[in-house]
Amino acid sequence: MLWAAEWDKPRFDFWAFDTRMDELAEQAGGGPFLLYIGSDMERMPGLVLEVLTRCQRLAGRRNAASACAAFDWVLERHRALHDLDKPLVRADYRHALDVWQWVLRLEPQAGLAVQLAALFHDVERLASEAEERIEQRASDYRAFKGEHARNGAAMTEEILANLEIDAETRQQAARLVAAHERPPSSGDPDAADLALLNEADALSFFSLNSSGYWDYYGPEATRRKVAYTLERLRPEGRRRLRQMRLRPQVERILAS
Repeated sequence: MLWAAEWDKPRFDFWAFDTRMDELAEQAGGGPFLLYIGSDMERMPGLVLEVLTRCQRLAGRRNAASACAAFDWVLERHRALHDLDKPLVRADYRHALDVWQWVLRLEPQAGLAVQLAALFHDVERLASEAEERIEQRASDYRAFKGEHARNGAAMTEEILANLEIDAETRQQAARLVAAHERPPSSGDPDAADLALLNEADALSFFSLNSSGYWDYYGPEATRRKVAYTLERLRPEGRRRLRQMRLRPQVERILAS
């Protein structure tokens, strides 16, 4: 049972909540499970949307492009890459699923390549940041993120080459991963999918990761990250921030 009074507390423990939701999903074998929510009627609609957004990575939403056996194998391989006993890796796994679900929430007809890119866009962290985050020490943050994206693209194509994903799709997915830290350029054939991926990634930072980011990196790094991520959001994406449960410190940064 989740009560509004608990959810709305300034010091609500998001990590503990996420861990409990993971446990319930695992106990249900990936199927549906019940979470009872208690609130007055005025608060209920907003509360339900906030909680569902926080938990959407567990929905397993698919569309015609991903409702296939090949995507089942992709999900199995993607899960196997992540050692969930490592907190940072578990956070990356949650984020990857959440970005995928944001892609489908923003564009229900999203193609296979952009869904694959959503799952694997941060796969490079498994090699560089599984034990400790280092991005806050980068002297040039944008250059660091660009290298992260390029290395992740190479890893993505190699992983997908070992699965039953056709060459054209896996190459497009790799291109999207390589470019996902920059805005689409004029005339880019992948521009629409890249804009979608960037929006989904940015929204997932705010809806799922920003609370933990504050705890891990502290206030100054969080301010820089919030500013960087806001630049990636289009006006509609920024409006969606009002539908999320954000920790008070992040809300204050957004309001400043």
